[in-house]
Amino acid sequence: MDAVPDTSAWSRLADLELVVERCETRHLEADAGAFGRRVTTEIVLRGEGEEGVGEEVGGPGPEPHEALRRLVPGLPLAGRYTLATFCKHAAALDVWPEPPEWELMRSFRRYAFESAALDLALRQAGLPLHEALGREPRPLRFVNSLGLGEQPDAQVVLSRVAAYPDLRFKLDAHPAWTAQIVDALVKTHAVDVIDFKGCYGLEVTDEPALLRLYERLIPAFPDALVEDPHPLEPVTALLAGQERRVSYDALIRSAADLATTPLRVRTINVKPTRLGSLRTLFELYAHCEANGIAMYGGGMGELGVGRGQIQLLAALHHPDGSNDVAPSAYNAPALVAGLPTSPLDPRPAPTGFRRAPAPA
Repeated sequence: MDAVPDTSAWSRLADLELVVERCETRHLEADAGAFGRRVTTEIVLRGEGEEGVGEEVGGPGPEPHEALRRLVPGLPLAGRYTLATFCKHAAALDVWPEPPEWELMRSFRRYAFESAALDLALRQAGLPLHEALGREPRPLRFVNSLGLGEQPDAQVVLSRVAAYPDLRFKLDAHPAWTAQIVDALVKTHAVDVIDFKGCYGLEVTDEPALLRLYERLIPAFPDALVEDPHPLEPVTALLAGQERRVSYDALIRSAADLATTPLRVRTINVKPTRLGSLRTLFELYAHCEANGIAMYGGGMGELGVGRGQIQLLAALHHPDGSNDVAPSAYNAPALVAGLPTSPLDPRPAPTGFRRAPAPA
């Protein structure tokens, strides 16, 4: 496997010029069902009559966002830059009045400023992202990512299939899934990915129950990807001969991490906000393409411009994957009629790093 990422895509962007006159924020909020109110913050960089926008997805609770909105007006961001020098400057700033609850949140915030800068640089240059990269976006296949709750009920999926018969799913596995729930899900023929969330370092409190879950689900969904399987010897044994089905998500923070996965990596879930850095993101894309590693995209509950940005990235780099980048309305507790369906029109804006607004 090539150990040196190809940086050509980043090189196409790094020298883009931008002028920043001021920075502002926009508060976003939505109902996240059992998770309460979802809060994110849009970072808005303004300069030369244009605005560039990125989205800070944050973490649990509104407090980090409130602190960020108080901090932003005083940040020393005004100036003339290239995209590379802006990213270096912004990364050196202290943008955390209080340490974040999770270290990963630092990446989320860094990515928000860098994606806003990319959007502004492209808009000031009069270019859309795909033209700057020399790639054409293609219709984007997406899945709806769901958990079935602490008291699991397959009806969560069945009701969505009834409303949108072609909808596909990425489901969070849970030891409380019964045989009846699994049978109901199998009959939908709509499950693309089973996420075991086994690579977050969480304690396994009941290993026998966890192993029974793997024993039930791996054969029940023979064509589904098994995302983030637990790095336990019995789980590895169950997956022997089926490594092609394994994908990794939580472990991937850079191209270098591809060499550290418990099983040889064949497929990954690319989450731009987790990577934090645009350069790291484009190096990861290039490395995977050069080494035949399949990709699909993942989101972090974006409510605003960030959702369109990860959809556009997926449309440019892995449009045919099981992209967990469904329009934000699919994250609501109940689906409304008339939502966009898969494949999604990439609809890049004429300039900038964003999708164009939906037609009226």
